[in-house]
Amino acid sequence: MRCVIARFPFDLTKSGVVQSMKGVTPELVTGEFVIIGRRHYPAKQAGQVVTRQDRRGFSTGEVLRAMTQLGFTCRTRPAAASAPLADPYGPASTSSALPLSA
Repeated sequence: MRCVIARFPFDLTKSGVVQSMKGVTPELVTGEFVIIGRRHYPAKQAGQVVTRQDRRGFSTGEVLRAMTQLGFTCRTRPAAASAPLADPYGPASTSSALPLSA
């Protein structure tokens, strides 16, 4: 399948991408990623290995579009749910404002 990444046309196949990524250790996923085999590769890493281009030369969207067309699953890493921080001075300030009963 002909895909355009970084304004360059590439003839990519699913088996060719799998072969290119064989033996490549996945980097830490922080955003969008591509599932190739049983591994999760950051989109930029997969694009760099497959196209042999510098990561700064193409966008994540270009890689995701090409990988989706080839039949790979592409996802976005969900943001970690952060719990609201408790106010450490809240309970103390409310209890000190109450009158003391004698």
